[in-house]
Amino acid sequence: LTLPQFVQLMDNFVGEDISLPSMKRLIAFMKREFKQTAEDKIKQREKIHRFSHMAQRKHLLEALFEKWDSKACGSLDLEEVITVLSTFKGHKGKEALMEAKEEICSRYPQLSKVGKITPKAFQIFLELIASKFTGNEDETMDNLVSFLTTSVEQSHIKSLQSSARRKWLQDIQKAAETSGTNMEPVYKAVIKALYQDMEAHGNNKTISAYIALLEENQLSPEQGQVLLRYMACTADNAPYILNRVLHREMKGISFAAIDQGKPIYVPRVQHHGNIHFWSADDHEEEKKGSLLVLPLHDAHWRVFGILGLDTLWDQTHTSIFLTHEITFYEGVCHAFSKAYHHICMREHVLQVAVTALDWLYPRTPSIHAVTIYLVEPGTDKNYVLCKMITTDNTGHKEIHRSPVVLLREENILRGYLFKCTDSSEVTLTSIYGEHHIAVPLHDLSRHTFGIFDISIGEHKKLPPQEQKDLQKMLKMAQAACTEILQRFLEEREPTQVLEAERVTNVRHAGILFHRFMLQDLRECV
Repeated sequence: LTLPQFVQLMDNFVGEDISLPSMKRLIAFMKREFKQTAEDKIKQREKIHRFSHMAQRKHLLEALFEKWDSKACGSLDLEEVITVLSTFKGHKGKEALMEAKEEICSRYPQLSKVGKITPKAFQIFLELIASKFTGNEDETMDNLVSFLTTSVEQSHIKSLQSSARRKWLQDIQKAAETSGTNMEPVYKAVIKALYQDMEAHGNNKTISAYIALLEENQLSPEQGQVLLRYMACTADNAPYILNRVLHREMKGISFAAIDQGKPIYVPRVQHHGNIHFWSADDHEEEKKGSLLVLPLHDAHWRVFGILGLDTLWDQTHTSIFLTHEITFYEGVCHAFSKAYHHICMREHVLQVAVTALDWLYPRTPSIHAVTIYLVEPGTDKNYVLCKMITTDNTGHKEIHRSPVVLLREENILRGYLFKCTDSSEVTLTSIYGEHHIAVPLHDLSRHTFGIFDISIGEHKKLPPQEQKDLQKMLKMAQAACTEILQRFLEEREPTQVLEAERVTNVRHAGILFHRFMLQDLRECV
């Protein structure tokens, strides 16, 4: 237990009405009865050392990946990694490398196809290599990281360039982490990153950019099962592109980039013959400039959209995209994909919460209101709570697209919510006679990433059956959220049990809650 968890546990145990003498007797009892042997102390120290070492290694691996990924594209070339690793510990090292390569390609089948390795897969790959040697695995891992850190060098100029570019890519992720479930700030961060790079490293050429996402074609399936909908673009293209759709049968190279899973670059659009021009201001033969279309991949290297850039508005008509620019745009695609799927993950978690409340409300008339918060990064390593969903005593829900943000210092009466977040434990409190139960939703590290704030009015506790139903709902909601987090954060394919789960949209999350309910029922029968 951490200190906040211990304090919260004791607070819940003694309740609000305990007298001071009783409290003193409890403290004296615990001091008298608590015993820790020398063996217990050693085990505790070893555990703390292990956690500290693992955290330090994780930091070193992230720094190593960043150093190696000097072009800030979000992935490394697998063969290049293998070439460098093949010189580690001679013949034994090569044997360990080949065994680990076979295992990592089995775990991530897309690796063999695309030849790119992500930060998560890179870390697992190195851990697999270290596990193949005899002796102390931690020591081998440390030696491997040290060897790679020494092997991977880059010039000062490249370092400065990648440092600036990495900052712009981090701004895209930050926009996702501080925007609730709103994609608009993410789109703006992407466009801003492209403009910043063009000003710093692109010879100030004029570019247009746009993001289009794949959708199921429900209105006109005869034109293809999927379509591309243009969700965001630079201001000059907004009148022509924004919210328009591109079908497979129309002119253009976007679907070719999607099918191939690789960028397609057209240096001179006037000589290509298969470019779709949205603006009808000029004749096609008068259009000049370069066009680049990059596919957007998810963590499993499936394409879910495209990022397009062109120089059709550049007056020089000679501007082209250089190799280092195209590589950076691949990094933008990777950053956007992470940001997009972070928001998708939050939407799925909220859908689980909505489905859970729909199940709960008919069974618990004593519950007056439920508010759902998500935890977001704040300033100076603090965090804020974002009010995402409010539900009244009838079960009517209001979903806040622009969430209300709670700061600790400005919400003294909501201090119990921050206690709940700090301790990751259930917190009970009473505000002006209204009793609240704050229940954390845990992430994969058991930190709080969301909160159910449940008001039960003047009742100090729920009737037994209602309490039982509430506990069951919370258990199933946590299980469903854990699976969602594993899918998005650990890059795992979803486990599908029910036929209805085969839908790929946000409805899957709601069905997931009912699946866990059915599995729990099956285990009880």
